[in-house]
Amino acid sequence: MRLTMLFALTASSLLAADNSFLLKNVTVHAVSGPNLANASLLVLDGRIAEVGVKLISKAKVKIIDAKGLHVYPGMIDAGTMVGISEVSSVRETSDYGDVGDFNPQLRAAVAVNPESEHIPVTRANGITSVLVLPGTPSDGGRGAAGGYIQGQASLMHLDGWTWEQMRIQSGGALLVRLPSMTGGGTFDPATFSRRPAAFAESKRNYEDQMRSIRAFFDDARRYSAAKLAKDPGLKPDVKFEAMLPVLEGKVPVIIPVTRQRDVRLAIEFAEKQKLKLILAGLRDPGDQLKAIADKKIPVILGSPFETPLGDDDDYDQPYTLAGRLNQAGVKFAFASFGEQFARNLPYQAGQSSNFGLPKDVALKSVTLNAAEILGVASMVGSIETGKVADLIVTDGDPLEIRTQVKMMFIEGRAVNLESKHTRLYQKYLNRP
Repeated sequence: MRLTMLFALTASSLLAADNSFLLKNVTVHAVSGPNLANASLLVLDGRIAEVGVKLISKAKVKIIDAKGLHVYPGMIDAGTMVGISEVSSVRETSDYGDVGDFNPQLRAAVAVNPESEHIPVTRANGITSVLVLPGTPSDGGRGAAGGYIQGQASLMHLDGWTWEQMRIQSGGALLVRLPSMTGGGTFDPATFSRRPAAFAESKRNYEDQMRSIRAFFDDARRYSAAKLAKDPGLKPDVKFEAMLPVLEGKVPVIIPVTRQRDVRLAIEFAEKQKLKLILAGLRDPGDQLKAIADKKIPVILGSPFETPLGDDDDYDQPYTLAGRLNQAGVKFAFASFGEQFARNLPYQAGQSSNFGLPKDVALKSVTLNAAEILGVASMVGSIETGKVADLIVTDGDPLEIRTQVKMMFIEGRAVNLESKHTRLYQKYLNRP
């Protein structure tokens, strides 16, 4: 009880402090290198200044003695709706999936609500930053809203008064959803179900939609060529302007996939369009696993806590997927692809480590791997000199449910770990 009160007092006193401090007597889990026991970590102006066993700071900073605890880099959710969706079943509380088929100019960052109740709940489990998606990453082709190109995903810190303060990277990736061959069909009022379309109809619909997508990319390339040629008659177009860094390979595209057919079509499309590809939501790579590995295509996995896709699939197929990707040499990260269960991100990696995924790779999948896939490894993802001080202090392995996050720092600032869950706990604990 005394220890709990001590950390509560320490955390509350740090809220008013600046973004410089010396953390002493901790085990440092750098992720990018070996662990350091009984070490110290110096943070100056929100950045990691030095890490070492016998470290004495010449700067006058607050000293935090966290003896017996562990410090890890803050975890990264590589795909989520946290901040832009409050109650997924209530459309009015969710700001994503705009009208129109092509919306590359839309940025998820501007829709993030810093006061969302999901943010402190997600933070409480050690997640310091998230890639906010501009639309739902569900498979199966185009959804009811959002179209084929749904906008730019944004990497955000989970702390800040405004979305501008939370933003790490505004246009981190472009979310592109290709159509599916399984779409179409007609509604049968007698059975209250949808009759699947015939193969010929499905194929025709698919090809029509793909022609529309290719035409948009062709128009964007013509716009790019005209701009490079300084065509005096060229009229600025915000949609095509947003496509320029994508066509130049500076910004990757995230394409949701589920099965091997989706993977093959996504790879073919990306290669023809010369796009930098990230696959998201993969559940069964099938015979495309080798192609993913050979082409060095990164993958963002969803939750393994799912039933297998096929009736005859092994029961543990979702749990072993991460291990199989790792064994094949595929770089991957984990994502919640939602908001209400984003706090379970560390347990997705932890569960996979029980089914063939090495523990160190599991930790990387929610830290450094995610940062590398999103192109921000020079800033976050590991504990290294010069990086942003996104840190969590725990009493054990953060991938285990029993572990508690004792302190959190985002850009070197101490973050209050109170959430709606802790407030309700205290409320009913003290019920008369």
